[in-house]
Amino acid sequence: MEEYMRELDQNQAPIYEALQIFRQMRVVPFDVPGHKHGRGNPELTAFLGEKCVGIDVNSMKPLDNLCHPVSVIQKAEILAADAFGAAHAFLMVGGTTSSVQSMVLSTCKRGDKIIMPRNVHRSVINALVLCGAVPVYVNPEVDHRLGISLGMRREQVEKAIKENPDAVAVLVNNPTYYGVCSDIKAITRMAHEANMYCLVDEAHGTHFYFGAGMPTTAMEAGADMAAISMHKSGGSLTQSSFLLTGPNVSPGHVRQIINLTQTTSGSYLLMSSLDISRRNLALRGREIFAKVVNMADYAREEINAIGGYYAFGKELVDGNAVFDFDPTKLSVHTRDIGLAGIEVYDILRDEYDIQIEFGDIGNILAYLSIGDRPQELERLVSALAEIRRRYQTDSSGLLSQEYIDPEVVTSPQEAFYAKKKSVPLSDSVGCVCSEFVMCYPPGIPILSPGERITKEILDYIEYAKVKGCSMTGPEDPNIENINVLV
Repeated sequence: MEEYMRELDQNQAPIYEALQIFRQMRVVPFDVPGHKHGRGNPELTAFLGEKCVGIDVNSMKPLDNLCHPVSVIQKAEILAADAFGAAHAFLMVGGTTSSVQSMVLSTCKRGDKIIMPRNVHRSVINALVLCGAVPVYVNPEVDHRLGISLGMRREQVEKAIKENPDAVAVLVNNPTYYGVCSDIKAITRMAHEANMYCLVDEAHGTHFYFGAGMPTTAMEAGADMAAISMHKSGGSLTQSSFLLTGPNVSPGHVRQIINLTQTTSGSYLLMSSLDISRRNLALRGREIFAKVVNMADYAREEINAIGGYYAFGKELVDGNAVFDFDPTKLSVHTRDIGLAGIEVYDILRDEYDIQIEFGDIGNILAYLSIGDRPQELERLVSALAEIRRRYQTDSSGLLSQEYIDPEVVTSPQEAFYAKKKSVPLSDSVGCVCSEFVMCYPPGIPILSPGERITKEILDYIEYAKVKGCSMTGPEDPNIENINVLV
């Protein structure tokens, strides 16, 4: 292995290469999975193809084991760490949710404080439910025109660290769903000066590591851990991700944490997709993402020329709450044409066969990455122009507030496992919530366990329901009742 490390070659894809060899062997499978290379499930084989189900195999000596890699998976991890500039990289087959939770569980235990923005993905707060850590929220700045949360100001992070010197970690979004980046280098420095870990949810920042002129990455900033959603902008299969660590984190300890919750039957479809995608980005990433940025810049210009819409970009950068902006993000504000983002989202899908990433109360996000082509962007721009012409109306009645400061009454774990009762939403004002309520995507909770329910929050939930947002989280699937602490 030491010899291999001295000869790192990003042209290699060890898992993919091992599977290619395996495919050529005449192995008789008396192991799982039970479909036996697809023979036992002809309908599935016809749907996915013989090549696909043929490598949906179990761990074995020639293919290594994800829980304790010693050969081809270990080699793939070493290559990934090299490509991302990390001390270590872990292949994750439980999505970036698993990566984020492993970061938190590796650094926090029951009663520990962790400093974070409130506009985190639900996976972060899920991790707090699991380990019992207590959030200290740095309420993000808000762009009131756009109705979106921005990044964390340096002064706010510094204040939170001074007021909570016993906190064990600071968590940062890099970037947010909308493309906004905080000053990750300064935040990492402040965390380390206070003997705290810096953890980074980099789910939407895979391309930062490979494109030219991109915002600073977590590993460049010296962060301790970063969750990388390779399947989002990196081209791997859905549910495949990386967890990166810096030199001050024990990889053995992190592996133990990952193995607490991650499957012992790692999918070779997912792992090989990570291996192949890492190779692709390492070899061709700069060229690929230069094209993505050019497409996004072109689309912003064309959409803004339509009138009524605002496709925002680097002009938002102020050096602090918007320290930088992801140039690949095509975020578009829609309220000025009198439509909520979710309404534009629905029209695009139902009438134009265009599926975008999400729509919220005031904005839509078209996610651009390595598989997009200019002709599809032309369709999107044309559709938005038609939607404005056909549907534009008065915007005075639209709700604009995106972020509501939470009142945290108790820890997420205590609230989630406490005695609770179900009450109608309308009767819940003043109660403490014991479950999540969120629109998905983007999966940022409107309410989390342990937070007090206010009329402002209920108004937002009801408005989002009326506009057609996909609401998830509560036990009641109709979101008419909510569980609260007794």
